[in-house]
Amino acid sequence: MAKRKSKHDDFITMCEKNKKLYTLATTSTPSCNLYDVIDRNFVISEKSTSHKKSSSRRIAKPDIVFIAYRFRGCPTEEQESLLKQNIGAARFIWNRMLSDYNLMWKELGFTIPMTPADYKNVSGMEWLKDIDSSNLANVQLHLEKARSDYFSGDKGKPRFKKKNICTDSYTTNYTNNNIRIEDDGIRLPKITGPIHLSMHRPITPGGTLKNVTITHEPDGKWYFSIAFEYPAEEIEPSTGLQNFFETGNRDSVSGIGLDMSVPFLYIDSTGKKPSYELNGREVCFLKQYRKLEKRIAREQRKRSKMIKDSNNYNKQCQKIARLHAKAKHRRDDFLHQIAVRLVRGYDLIAIEDLDMAVMKKCLNLGKSVSDIGWGKFTQILEELCNKFGKLLIRVDRWYPSSKTCSHCGYINKDLKLEDRVYVCPECGHVMSRDKNAATNILEESFRILEENMLRPAVEGYKKPSLLTTIV
Repeated sequence: MAKRKSKHDDFITMCEKNKKLYTLATTSTPSCNLYDVIDRNFVISEKSTSHKKSSSRRIAKPDIVFIAYRFRGCPTEEQESLLKQNIGAARFIWNRMLSDYNLMWKELGFTIPMTPADYKNVSGMEWLKDIDSSNLANVQLHLEKARSDYFSGDKGKPRFKKKNICTDSYTTNYTNNNIRIEDDGIRLPKITGPIHLSMHRPITPGGTLKNVTITHEPDGKWYFSIAFEYPAEEIEPSTGLQNFFETGNRDSVSGIGLDMSVPFLYIDSTGKKPSYELNGREVCFLKQYRKLEKRIAREQRKRSKMIKDSNNYNKQCQKIARLHAKAKHRRDDFLHQIAVRLVRGYDLIAIEDLDMAVMKKCLNLGKSVSDIGWGKFTQILEELCNKFGKLLIRVDRWYPSSKTCSHCGYINKDLKLEDRVYVCPECGHVMSRDKNAATNILEESFRILEENMLRPAVEGYKKPSLLTTIV
């Protein structure tokens, strides 16, 4: 019986073919060989530090903006097969490079930079030559960024990607007109023919196409995110904000405070819950996952009785994924609809700077907090405020908005979570707890705004821009 090659020998063979460690051995200590390098039987005279900056870190420039258009695609069977090959190649090269980096770090104590081109001539990997080179290059840049974040302590250790668990996607860059939008389709490198897109919105002219990210969702649908670069336009504050900056009169600004509510997303400073009118009927906030939770549980029970990785099992997985996608799309649609109406109707929007990760872990509210999508909602608000010249102010999370009386300013430290009506023991003012908190958040936002307007410029302090979020 032939002796199986060890992982150690396979690694040495790969390095010999790529001439990476061999070059290090001959340049550092000419008297040693490749096996001496692996076994650490030599001393490196000096470790050279690479100052190469990963290009995956996009440098923010004030004169340009990036806008991504996400369209659903309908590839043919042949195109779908090629797209899946590119996704599989991206996952494979990530795992292989990460494995080699880990092995080099374990055996040598340092790593040598590698590129996907080093693997294309290795025996058994010639098929990488048929894959989009920009796809593999982006994988390398993403891995470099992940390792850099890990060594700097910003994030955890990079992990291997497993099929059917990690996100199925890859990114290709625009070079020499290799990506073209033709009528209602898009041409991608290494993909035969144009892929039909459901372009539900027009692309703003005047932009430069930068890259395309192809994503295969668990429910079987394909999405293409096309990123364009546009010159930044100077956005003026709204008329109400301009009048406020000139006169300091609060009445010239239409403001609203939002207090996050687990059952209703938020309660505003007028005491109303989020809703909007569409086609003559009122659309109110609903927890979309809770609405479909019983159906999802029923389909999961059916899947538990099937043989894993069988055809029926995979079909049932897609059925469950479609239910999750339905809840996600309905939630995102409502958040966009209500956020657009808030930004168009008010000059100033005040919210609390909440730590959602902590809220999910306490009070048994993890599923409910995730279902309302507060983090996504605030992100949409911030983007729209910067786009339309409005102002979003985040009030400190430790500000006692619920315990403070909006009428006299008394702080009731004995207020409990189950008390849904605020009764001030000082002045006797009675108000809904959520409305009282939203009113205090709006009042605190005006105080923060006036403080930033009137505060003198001193060393180490910079006044925030009026078109960005004030924290």
